[in-house]
Amino acid sequence: MDLATLVGLVGALGIVLMAMLMGGSASMYFDVPSALIVFVGSTFVVLIKFRLSQFFGAIKVAVKAFRFDPVKPEALIEEIVQIADAARKGGLLSLEGRSCSNEFLGKGVALLVDGHDGDVVRGLLAKELNQTIERHEWGAKIFRALGDVAPAMGMIGTLVGLVAMLGSMDDPKAIGPAMGLALLTTLYGAVLANMVALPIADKLTLRRVEEGRLKSMIIDALLAIQVGQNPRVIRSMLAAYLPETKRAGGR
Repeated sequence: MDLATLVGLVGALGIVLMAMLMGGSASMYFDVPSALIVFVGSTFVVLIKFRLSQFFGAIKVAVKAFRFDPVKPEALIEEIVQIADAARKGGLLSLEGRSCSNEFLGKGVALLVDGHDGDVVRGLLAKELNQTIERHEWGAKIFRALGDVAPAMGMIGTLVGLVAMLGSMDDPKAIGPAMGLALLTTLYGAVLANMVALPIADKLTLRRVEEGRLKSMIIDALLAIQVGQNPRVIRSMLAAYLPETKRAGGR
């Protein structure tokens, strides 16, 4: 679970809700027509831009913004060094059946055990890496599109409310609900875009960078293991993927 995403989202929405409660009754900020225009309308507009499979795929990818189990590169490097040491002593076949903490690393080790050529190993793993990056990119694009559309739908709702208000000037009782529709759609659009859609798009972009860096490191490590590189050299090589403050002593 990514606490930063969860705490940030709950905290931001909580602050807005608290401000609503302090300003009066919270029920005055809820309007079904406004919600339909912004939330449902924005969803349909985004569907126009993408395929249905891409849209639902983005939702699955977005779950990673919340259910992401961060991998510590330092611990992964130590595991890779142990694998390299075992392969150097007993050969690649000694790695057969070895369990790995990282699924991508496990697939790569299995390819080494099967005796595939280095180019084949690199090609297969690079293809999976590219597919992962592409999924995150499409997910970020869809949520960024939602962030662009939501304020526009809010403005459309505002115009609808103003038209309704101007059309009922002779009925004072109808002016209030029409004005509420006009203002609340703008509020809903701003909240959906700036507190939900755009932050998730940015978090998916971050996930793409993190996973891309981690899997690139694993690919480099596996190819080095395949050619029998010294584990200490592999450790030093992989240290380049760590922040500079964590590279002391080649770790």
